[in-house]
Amino acid sequence: MADRYLSFTGTAPGRFLTRRLGLPQPAPLRRWSPERPGLDGEVVLLTAGKSGLDLSFLRAGSSGRPAAVVLDATGVRDVAGLAEVHAALHPVVRSVAASGRVVVLGSPLDAGDHHRAAAQQALEGFTRSLGKEIGRGRTVNLVRLTDARAAESTLRFLLSPRSAYVSGQVIGVGPGDGTGASTVPDDPDRPLAGRTALVTGGARGIGEAVAETLARDGARVVVLDVPQAEADARRVAERLGGSALALDITAADAGARIAAAVPDGLDVLVHNAGITRDRRLVNMPADRWASVLDVNLASVLRTTDALLAAGALNSGGRIVATASIAGIAGNAGQTNYGASKAGIVGLVRALAPRALAEHEVTVNAVAPGFIETRMTAAVPLFIREAGRRMNSLAQGGLPADVAETTAWFAHPGSGAVNGQVVRVCGQSLLGA
Repeated sequence: MADRYLSFTGTAPGRFLTRRLGLPQPAPLRRWSPERPGLDGEVVLLTAGKSGLDLSFLRAGSSGRPAAVVLDATGVRDVAGLAEVHAALHPVVRSVAASGRVVVLGSPLDAGDHHRAAAQQALEGFTRSLGKEIGRGRTVNLVRLTDARAAESTLRFLLSPRSAYVSGQVIGVGPGDGTGASTVPDDPDRPLAGRTALVTGGARGIGEAVAETLARDGARVVVLDVPQAEADARRVAERLGGSALALDITAADAGARIAAAVPDGLDVLVHNAGITRDRRLVNMPADRWASVLDVNLASVLRTTDALLAAGALNSGGRIVATASIAGIAGNAGQTNYGASKAGIVGLVRALAPRALAEHEVTVNAVAPGFIETRMTAAVPLFIREAGRRMNSLAQGGLPADVAETTAWFAHPGSGAVNGQVVRVCGQSLLGA
């Protein structure tokens, strides 16, 4: 559905009126396209504190209007070091181009050094606050890392139009641990070539966008949806050169049937299928509660366990689940949905280290905020407008935004990204 307010603020009268009334002034976001796959401009590299990170793989420069700024603050060890953060960014923030990027690099928190831990934790408050004030479609994110090369896929994602609706996030990247979970793709434009990806709920909406994006990146996509949506699933699969699988994901044998459908194993498993049955708890019958928990959480647990136990996920595989900001911040009328999506967060955090150690498979989740879909188009006008404006970018996201984040998790080079829950919400004012 078209965002008429966004269009209006792009006109001269709209800019004048919204400025005078103190209303949000969203900027059109630069998203990925074949014609403009990258940001326009250079990446400026800055440092605060002493650091030994090698960021030479980034396209750095210092002339003109920067498209992005990367501040290496991994060497900040105390409050005095935070002054260097201010000194580095203060002169350049205003010059970052519209729809540009600011990425701050920090270190994992060190429980043995409370001064350094305090300074590094301060970076989180700093980046979240900067994200809320920087404006003009620009985003700010914090990446905690120890090995820059292990974080290459993450930095390339955050420094590209693919991350247009990801802001105010703190992403942890582990070291390159030699498990084989990370590999360098032969073709950087088609990193998933030769890999098989299955997307549940892939016949429409966000699931369809995820399937399209994974296919664009070279994957052979299996579009799974309920039997009632088989015709739509087949249309999507045929368009993408993949295959369709009509299956009720809540069936007890769903995992076994998925494994049988992909005899060569899965490289990417995207748990996208989900339903809502909204009602306040005092008015919610048990069947509405149970159906949401079964589709959104229990089926994810069952099929993941079955596929891992059967060895149906190949070494170097990726599991990407769909959480929601409702599971992080809560939402009135959605106790069932919020519970199911918070459960996904718990699944990711608990399973990720074990899946990596035992199967060389990573487990992460996307947590969408207000995304423009047919479902949100049916929301009453004033509630819909509030959902769109209550984030730092003052607009709703698109299914493609969730899909691009999923594709980054699925990237062969993202093996050091594990156990992460990344909100795709334009830095919503709700939740952490």
